[in-house]
Amino acid sequence: MQLNFQVVENNLILQPIGELDHHVAEKIRLEMDDLIAKKRSKNLVFDLKGLHFMDSSGIGVIMGRYKSISKMGGKVAVINVSEKIDKIFTLSGLYRIVDKCENLQEALNRM
Repeated sequence: MQLNFQVVENNLILQPIGELDHHVAEKIRLEMDDLIAKKRSKNLVFDLKGLHFMDSSGIGVIMGRYKSISKMGGKVAVINVSEKIDKIFTLSGLYRIVDKCENLQEALNRM
């Protein structure tokens, strides 16, 4: 699992690449929290184009980042969601707390 990121204005864009499962969840969680703190980003966008697999641990990672960001008054969005990951988000109810957007510009406009 690799985690790329970029900052656009006050928004942190995180791009996990590979598989977000119980084997890497703790490492990725810590890495994301560190980036959120260092970059002082109010909003968070997950670009999921490189995410091939996610299990319940991955759902927990995203929910935890949502809780952190929402406590600061920020928002969370996802872009480039594959069909497989979309089903996981739908079944888990993540779309009730995280906005699904077609592209980065739409996500940034909603922030």
